[in-house]
Amino acid sequence: MLDTTREQLMIIDAWAQHPTLRHLQDPVFESLRRWTKDQIPASDIPIEVTLGAMAQAGVERSLISAWVAPRNVMISNDEVASFVAAAPDRLVGVGSVDIARPMDAVREIRRCVGELGFKAIRVLPWLWEVPPTDRRFYPVYTACCDLGVPFCTQIGHTGPLMPSEVGRPIYLDQVALDFPELVIVGGHIGYPWTEEAIAVATKHENVYIDTSAYTVRRYPRALVDFMRGHGRSKVLFGTNYPMITPAKALEGLDELSLDDAARRLFLGGNAHRVFKL
Repeated sequence: MLDTTREQLMIIDAWAQHPTLRHLQDPVFESLRRWTKDQIPASDIPIEVTLGAMAQAGVERSLISAWVAPRNVMISNDEVASFVAAAPDRLVGVGSVDIARPMDAVREIRRCVGELGFKAIRVLPWLWEVPPTDRRFYPVYTACCDLGVPFCTQIGHTGPLMPSEVGRPIYLDQVALDFPELVIVGGHIGYPWTEEAIAVATKHENVYIDTSAYTVRRYPRALVDFMRGHGRSKVLFGTNYPMITPAKALEGLDELSLDDAARRLFLGGNAHRVFKL
């Protein structure tokens, strides 16, 4: 049974990374620096920096993910496990896998959950340039269902200069039909197809949206209305840290005019339930 008192009090970041230096330096993110103005650091960021950013905004726990791309592991599952081990009460591991090697992917998911204690698996369609209905994703979904962990993915257009079409939220409709027991969390709100994301999340009991990569003041009106009403149990707070710090992501929260129950669910209650924290 969930501890409802803790559930109501905590803020949980559903989408974050503690980046490695090779993740920060990867050329695929060069286009994002036009907006963030970030300088590439010369050395790895200490875990204390990430924990400090969380503390500044009152974030109690962050789900930090591995990054596995074709021919390139930007953040490995074992590195994520080491970050979590350094702050096990603050950080929660999310694994990633190479979908081009399906049996290796299944075995790695089992290791991530069974040995490393991770709470979810994340694979990004834009990195692979195929939609989530591609056959290579289906062993991942099967393993997630078998192990009872959510599948996290990106929906909406891409900041990096990669094709956005694969992020259309409507692709998740077919995935949810094929795997009705699979819990799916679509990050980055699905913009510019946010209403499509809302439709899929409304239709399917186990499909959710997280707000990562967007600050509160950039949430589309349709999403805010959804959070206030029948979608209050469907939207999770996320940052996409280090792209956006938690404090920056939460600026203007009161302007959403969420009632107390909707606010608690958005900030932490939904993530607490969905990720079985």
